[in-house]
Amino acid sequence: MMSDDDRLRGAVRLVALLNLAYFGVEFAVALRIGSVSLLADSVDFLEDAAVNLLILAALGWSATQRAQVGMLLAAVLLVPATAFLWTLWRKFSAPAPPDAIPLTATGLGALVVNLFCAFTLGRFRHRGGSLTKAAFLSARNDAVANIAIIAAGGFTLFRPSIWPDVVVGLGIAVMNLDAARAVWTAARTEHRNSLERP
Repeated sequence: MMSDDDRLRGAVRLVALLNLAYFGVEFAVALRIGSVSLLADSVDFLEDAAVNLLILAALGWSATQRAQVGMLLAAVLLVPATAFLWTLWRKFSAPAPPDAIPLTATGLGALVVNLFCAFTLGRFRHRGGSLTKAAFLSARNDAVANIAIIAAGGFTLFRPSIWPDVVVGLGIAVMNLDAARAVWTAARTEHRNSLERP
C-alpha cells in the first residue's frame, strides 16, 4: 500500500510533466498567433513545471530546507510578470489582435490541464508546507487565468482588438505577484517556526 508521501510524490511528478507538456503547446501557439496572454501563460506553465520538480526534490528535506526552497519559489513566481512586460512591449510595437479561435481553443485546453492539476494537488495542499502551497496556488491561479483567456478569445472573435489579450496578460501578471507574496509569507513563517523548534 502506498504511503501518503508516495502519493504526494506521484501527484507532484504527474503535475510537473503535464505542465511541461502544455508549456510546449501553448508557447508554440502564442508565437504563431502573437498572443500576449498565451505567451505569459505558457511561461507560467514552464514555471509551474520547475516549481513541481523542485518540490519533488525537496520533499525529503528538513522543514528548514523546505522553507528556504519555498522562499526561492516565491521569487520564481515573478518570472511570468517579467515575460508579460516583454511581450507587452512587443505587442505595442506591432499592434495586431491575435487569432481568436486558436486563442480560445488553447485557453480551453490549458483550463482542462490546470483544473486537473489543481484537483490533484488540492488533496495535499495542507501537507509539505510552503512547497505544496506554491504548487496548489499556481494551479488554482492558472485555471482562473485560462477562463479569462477564453473570454478574451470570445471578445476578440466578435470585435478584433489587442486589448482583451493585453488586459488578460496583465491579470496573469498580477495573480502571479499575489501568489508570490502568499508563498513568501508561508515560507517565512515555516522557516521561523523550524528555527524555534528545539
